[in-house]
Amino acid sequence: MKISLIQPGRNNLKYLKWSYDSIRKNQGNHEVQICVADDASTDGTWEWCLEMMKKDENFDAICNFSKERLGHTILYDKLVNEVAKHDVCMIYHADMYLCPGAIDAIEWYLKDKTIVSLTRIEPPLHPPGPEKILVDYGIEPEEFNEDGLLEWMNTSKSERIGKTTGGIFAPWAFYKKDFQEIGGHDPIFAPQSKEDTDIFNRFQLNGIKFIQTWEGCVYHMTCRGSRFADGAKRNPDGEVVMKNRETDEWLAQNQKSTLEFIRKWGHFCKHDEYLAPVIPSKYNIAIIIESASTHLISLLEPYCDAIYADCDNSVQEYIELAQPKTSFNLSAKCKYWDKLIQQEMKDAGDLKEDVKVYIEGARFTQTEMDNISLLSEILDDSGAVGSFELGSIRVSISKLDKYEKELIVCKS
Repeated sequence: MKISLIQPGRNNLKYLKWSYDSIRKNQGNHEVQICVADDASTDGTWEWCLEMMKKDENFDAICNFSKERLGHTILYDKLVNEVAKHDVCMIYHADMYLCPGAIDAIEWYLKDKTIVSLTRIEPPLHPPGPEKILVDYGIEPEEFNEDGLLEWMNTSKSERIGKTTGGIFAPWAFYKKDFQEIGGHDPIFAPQSKEDTDIFNRFQLNGIKFIQTWEGCVYHMTCRGSRFADGAKRNPDGEVVMKNRETDEWLAQNQKSTLEFIRKWGHFCKHDEYLAPVIPSKYNIAIIIESASTHLISLLEPYCDAIYADCDNSVQEYIELAQPKTSFNLSAKCKYWDKLIQQEMKDAGDLKEDVKVYIEGARFTQTEMDNISLLSEILDDSGAVGSFELGSIRVSISKLDKYEKELIVCKS
C-alpha cells in the first residue's frame, strides 16, 4: 500500500521522533510517506525536519515561519493538498505509536467511499469508552513500555481479528479525492477544535462509510498539543493524572469553535457511543425577542439564522463584543425589530425565515435555554407546519425544509 501520513506539530519534537521511529519500524512492506508541518515551533522541530528530509526520501515537511500558529485545521489541508504524494492519506497525531499490522488493516478495509480509523490504546487520562482501549504503557516516550504493548497485541490478537465498529476519530485513513470533494477542513475552526466533528458530519452526509478496525491499533499518549500546558504526571500511587487544567489558549479557542459549530449546524456536536456522527436536521430559524438584553442575545444568536430584538443598544453592543470572535456576519444576522416595523413589516409572520421562535425575555429561564439548544431535534420530531409552545416559547413553522446537505462542501 502507498499511504501518506499527515502530522502537524508544534513544540512536540520528542513525540514526533518517537512516532517516526514507530512508523518506520512497523510499517511493514508498505510505502509510507511521512508529511510533517512545523507550526512555528521553538524546540528545534524544523531543524530536525531538514535533517530527516536529507536522510529519508519518504519524509517531507513544511514550516510556518511566522510567530503565530496556524493550527492543525489549516495545516492538515496544506499537507494533504500540497505535500502528500499518494492517493491515500491518514490524519495522524505526533503522539501516536504505530503498532505492527496497522497499515495492513487499513489496506484490507479501505474501499471506495470509506474512511478507516485505527483503534486507540491509551493510558487512563480520559474517561473510558467503547471505542478505545485503556491500558497504561506509559505517558512519556522515556517510560514507554513497548515490550508490554507488543505482548498485549499478541495475546489479544484472536479477539480483535475481524472486529469492526462504525466510529471515526484520529487516526483516520481516507482517499484524497473524497477529502477534496468536500473541500477539506473548514478554516472557521482554525487553529483547532471542532474541525474534526464538522468534517465528519460532512463526510457522512456525502455518503462516506466509517469503519473502525480493531486489528489495526496505535498507542496514543493524548493531549500533547495545546490543550494541556505540560501533559500528564503520576501521583504517588502511580496513577496517571493531568498536571494542570487546560491552557487559557485552548479554553478560549474551544469556546470560540463551539459557538462557530453551533452557528453553522444549529446544534452542539453529537455522536453515538462509538463516535460516529449524529446529525439533527439544519432548519432556517429566526428568533424574535421581546425585552431583549445583550446577554440574552448572546445566548440565543448561535442557534438561529437571524435574530430580531426590541432593544437597539443591546443589538449593537452584542455585535461589537462578538464580531471579532466569529467569521459570521453578525450585522447581517442581528437586527433591531422596531426598525423592521418602521419599514412596513407588519408582523413577524412576514419574515423570510421558515421557523419563527418568539421569546419573552422576562420569562426566559434555563428550561427555555435547554429547549433552544435542542430545537433542531424538537423540529425533527414535530414534523409539521403550524404552531406549538415550549414553556414560554412560541414556535411558528411555515415550512420545514432541511438545509444540512448545503453544508457538505466547505465554502469558506
